[in-house]
Amino acid sequence: MDKERFLSHLEHEDRALAARLLDQVELALKKTEPVATDFLDPREKELLEEIIHYLPEVKKLNYGGYRGAERQRMVIVPAFYLTESVEPPLTYLAIKPLTKGVRTNTDFSSETLFTHRDLLGSVLGLGVKREKVGDLLIAGDEAQLVVAEEIGDFILTHLKKVGALAVVVETIDPEQLNIPVERIKEIKSTVASLRLDAVAGLGYGVSRTRMAREIKTAKVKVNWKPVTDPDYKLTTGDVLSIRGRGRVILVEVGGQTKKGRMGIILHRLL
Repeated sequence: MDKERFLSHLEHEDRALAARLLDQVELALKKTEPVATDFLDPREKELLEEIIHYLPEVKKLNYGGYRGAERQRMVIVPAFYLTESVEPPLTYLAIKPLTKGVRTNTDFSSETLFTHRDLLGSVLGLGVKREKVGDLLIAGDEAQLVVAEEIGDFILTHLKKVGALAVVVETIDPEQLNIPVERIKEIKSTVASLRLDAVAGLGYGVSRTRMAREIKTAKVKVNWKPVTDPDYKLTTGDVLSIRGRGRVILVEVGGQTKKGRMGIILHRLL
């Protein structure tokens, strides 16, 4: 396999990710058995799928725990391998408060006991790498995690607190995942240009000046990659994200108004 052919045009982080994939491809062919990547965000998944497309000696399967999962593991197998025999390399965990008598509301619109930040921070605080953790699902007084199979028992044994709250952790079946219903707020407006600070400011409901500061401090991602230039030009389909504040998708770009502004439609995922 000519690895340099796949790596030469890639930037540093993408190059390292692709190099790991090619090593895993070689391992899958050598052992003639499935080999799993770490969890990938959508941009990383798209990059690796493009490479796999040019490797007919292998095929891939994606597992995130449920349909529509944002973070997924890619499993590489030799092309002749029977994919029906591949087991998802995932563990599913439920985290509940140890204290008895807390409320048990499972309404997604209600206030929740856990936060994504506290839950992820507590898991990573055990020494777990982010790449081993998939989607976090929170509903009412229960949080759920999809994690790499190889670290499931470790989290099960060592996660005792989330923030200041004592918790108990148990394994569950994938059918027990509380998959949230995605709510969308549509925003129709105009902008002077498709600059990142202008579009993101509109999508997140803050001034362009404030959004420019957040962009410069690497808080804003475009297609899951940090962008620090407020003048970065967006195109239709781009996904903006800020940790803890959800995603905004540039769905449509229309024509110019009489005042020279550009009509756009955004979807903010709540």
